[in-house]
Amino acid sequence: MMIQDSVLFITGANRGLGLAFAEEALNRGAKKVYAGVRNLTDATRPGVIQVRLDVTDHASIAEAANRCGDTTLLVNNAGIARLTSSTLDPSMIDSAREIFETNYFGTIAVSQAFVPILAKNGGGAIINVLSDATWYARPMLAAYSASKSAAWSFTNALRIELRGQTTAVLGLHVSFMDTDMTHGFDMTKTSPQQVAEAALIGLEADEEEVLTDDFTREVKRSLSSEKPIYLDPPPLG
Repeated sequence: MMIQDSVLFITGANRGLGLAFAEEALNRGAKKVYAGVRNLTDATRPGVIQVRLDVTDHASIAEAANRCGDTTLLVNNAGIARLTSSTLDPSMIDSAREIFETNYFGTIAVSQAFVPILAKNGGGAIINVLSDATWYARPMLAAYSASKSAAWSFTNALRIELRGQTTAVLGLHVSFMDTDMTHGFDMTKTSPQQVAEAALIGLEADEEEVLTDDFTREVKRSLSSEKPIYLDPPPLG
């Protein structure tokens, strides 16, 4: 799918990777970007239209889909993470429920709302933002990792199902990015701009999975090795 003249709907688009997607798409000739945000702001940019969206609220999703019927590329970017002290922390259960509502069920709900729109508009594409944590989990991010593993599984099933309507589905895997979510963490981070660029280049090249950094590629390669990284993940850094 080419980005030129496309119409994007991006969830979680007010900052970080979502904002980078909007800017990169417009730089590549997108006709319009719908920026799905929880709270509308006064920020303006030519080509970007803010749309109120809460991916955990089905009425909000339905209203956004009804308004944005010319969408040709859906980017499921909205996501949250919550740290816990360990996998045995009692608060992890509540954290996991909250995380899954956004990262997993939100991705499903938004996809279901927009798939008929994409079909009507010629097929188009969906980009689901995933993670290197899809394939291994650090204890303090166990719930987040589980949500991304679940979203990866959904992405793979969705890809197969939507081939019949010629809708491309791309899974975007990235390690730590330099966003608000990782503020205060001392580690190697990839810029959101690099990630958005890699994803859109991959989409235009008909790729179905994009791994945006060296560490994510190392994790994926290790899955078929005798000692995959998820059995003994390296320390943060």
